[in-house]
Amino acid sequence: MRVGLDVGGTKTDAVVVDAHDAVIGSVRLPTLWGPDGVARTVVDAVAALGARAGVDPGSFASVGIGMPGQVRPSTMRVSHALNLGIDRMDVRETLAPLLGLPVRVENDVKAAAVGAAVLQGRDSIAYLNLGTGVAAGIVVGGRVWRGRRGAAGEVGHISIDPHGPECRCGGRGCIESLAGGASIAARWERPGEYPVRDVFDAADGGDVLAIELRAGLASAVAAAVRILVLTADVDAVVLGGGLTALADRMLPEVRAALSRGAAGSPFLRSLALADRVEVLPPGSPAAALGAAIVGGTRDTEEVVVHG
Repeated sequence: MRVGLDVGGTKTDAVVVDAHDAVIGSVRLPTLWGPDGVARTVVDAVAALGARAGVDPGSFASVGIGMPGQVRPSTMRVSHALNLGIDRMDVRETLAPLLGLPVRVENDVKAAAVGAAVLQGRDSIAYLNLGTGVAAGIVVGGRVWRGRRGAAGEVGHISIDPHGPECRCGGRGCIESLAGGASIAARWERPGEYPVRDVFDAADGGDVLAIELRAGLASAVAAAVRILVLTADVDAVVLGGGLTALADRMLPEVRAALSRGAAGSPFLRSLALADRVEVLPPGSPAAALGAAIVGGTRDTEEVVVHG
């Protein structure tokens, strides 16, 4: 049995998987702040999974951890995970002695891409995370595609409108500035617990700004899908993240934007872009599952997904 954890800014989801990559147990804990807090959260989650499975936690084969920020799997170090209070953390050096188990770390979006590929039964997908920000993880031929410096899939910072809203990266009109939850909330400027949902509700009621924001979101997600298919020719672009709670209202507009964009191009029409878009089911353990799979590999470059 292997353990996988998706360490987020407010909560940590952890799973136990069997030899067939099936989830056989899970727990959710609040994430504690800073390197020491994250380490304690991981240790507590592994112990809780052991209790849930009725086994000694030390009998688990491995622990894989998905974390935000800049992750270097070759060194097992994480940096700039600001929403965890981590500037730099040597994950394996910190956690392996505490757990007494092999530990591997992966970027959370790339881990989710591995998990999504397994859940969708494919070995060629792009997982597009739509949350506070926008980023993608790409699995091609069963391998996580990282690129030279690990930036493969950072489509959120591709500008699609040089005159568009300012992005946190310093650019303008980036996909994230149009489709990221934080950017939409900032541009909406109206208090609410779920600003993006409020934007959709207001757009349905005819609010001009809300209609503009909703259209920008659909257009930006469509652009991300188009870019991912044209660069990696994946079988599917799987949407995940918090914004997919609105999938039933968002997906038709995204597919319509893709169809409009392909209307004048026989080449783009031949790619069936709209048909390649899928959505992870609500509550899917993709990131934790992917972390468990990566954690059980000998090498971050080896094939981890079999479609």
